[in-house]
Amino acid sequence: MLLSSDDPGRLGRWYASVFEAPVPTDDGSGYPVLNLDGFYIMFDKRDDVSGPNPGGARAILNVEVDDPVATAARLDELGAEWVSPLADRDGSFFGCVKDPDGNFLQILRISDEFEAEMSNPTSAYSGFAVRDLDVTTEFYRDVLGMRVLRFAMGVLGIRINRQTTVLAYPKPDHRPAGYTMLNIPVDDLEKTIDDLAARGVEFLRYDGFDQDDRAIARGDGSGDGNGPDIAWFTDPSGNVISVHSK
Repeated sequence: MLLSSDDPGRLGRWYASVFEAPVPTDDGSGYPVLNLDGFYIMFDKRDDVSGPNPGGARAILNVEVDDPVATAARLDELGAEWVSPLADRDGSFFGCVKDPDGNFLQILRISDEFEAEMSNPTSAYSGFAVRDLDVTTEFYRDVLGMRVLRFAMGVLGIRINRQTTVLAYPKPDHRPAGYTMLNIPVDDLEKTIDDLAARGVEFLRYDGFDQDDRAIARGDGSGDGNGPDIAWFTDPSGNVISVHSK
């Protein structure tokens, strides 16, 4: 999405505040770019664009959010003008505001039930076995903070992020593999480990790895194959998961 403005920096900072995203950075173009979980908004300045948008309804930016109520509260704190206040429509949330330049921004969250009905993979995806779907749901949703969908065929769709969903299927006699089956890059590895440890996650230590107090095996960043800083833990079924620096 490209949004032109008299003050692209101000507009970029406003959007970053709304979505609790990192302050937009310059991608080399001279203007800020905001990364919303793989969706990019660029804010620029043009000679033929000036003043507020006189017709915001013509093009509406839709952004799915994890917590629409909290996002709406931040919009209220910023003094945003609501075009259509946040509303719960059978478990799905929609609300539309004007940004500081008059562009329409709609925040939304589709209900888990409807999202599961609409899901129809069109590209490759992976899956793994778990012992118990309910326990798995609680762990990935409540501990890891991921969205977990229940598909009709009796499997789970675990949304690692908005671009990646993996399947988890029940296998009561499941025996976990002896290798990492899911790798998750994170912005702040130390903070991620501290947050997970506070929720009861225990990190693994392996013979032959030099791991620090947080159980992080440090890479040296040289690009010679040592890899990123990384730490490992297991889900309730014993599947090994890693979190590592980007």
